[in-house]
Amino acid sequence: MIGFRICTDLPRPDPDLVKQFEGAASSNLADAMGRFNFMDAGIKSRSGLSLCGVAVTVNCRPGDNLMVHKALEIAEAGDIVVVNTNGNVSSSVFGELMCHTAVAAKLGGIVVDGAIRDVPAIMKLSFAAFSRVVSPGGCDKDGPGEINVDIACGGAVVHPGDIIVGDGDGVVVVPQRDAAETLQRVGELVAREQERIKEIRGGVVFKPAIDDALRAKGVIE
Repeated sequence: MIGFRICTDLPRPDPDLVKQFEGAASSNLADAMGRFNFMDAGIKSRSGLSLCGVAVTVNCRPGDNLMVHKALEIAEAGDIVVVNTNGNVSSSVFGELMCHTAVAAKLGGIVVDGAIRDVPAIMKLSFAAFSRVVSPGGCDKDGPGEINVDIACGGAVVHPGDIIVGDGDGVVVVPQRDAAETLQRVGELVAREQERIKEIRGGVVFKPAIDDALRAKGVIE
């Protein structure tokens, strides 16, 4: 039934491909994707831990986390549960008890466009958690809601099976269809950055291209 359904046929990328994104900087990934596909600055790390894994998406009714509970069961080890609360920022959809479940299931983390709570306990459990806000308020468990449908989270589109990478800078969404190309592009970007660092250490502290651009605009001669 539309609005109250669970999809279990999650399209999964190759695990070896997903693993190659581990440790990649969210900023580099965003640049590699044309400076698209990153969540807005309101989505912040709450436990100080990075995450990388396959998205299991949840679309919640505001103030209800029934489907988040079920998503923790459906998700596989290493998966990232990504939640849209449809604008609710007072009712936490994830907290300490659910975190114990997530850790026992060996999940890779959670990203909530909304509220979570019990952050000190989540930190003690060493679980990667990102959210828009932290709030002591709780949730109903009545539904409706949907699992593994396309959602918005932090202003970014997330499809079930996309690759989610989060670190101290924020969260990026790598569309599954673009994963291989993004990995290639980010490798090229990192190589260019490393070469620039070598130049700086070698004495070329400022990029000549900056003055070239300013001359082209008539700012300097």
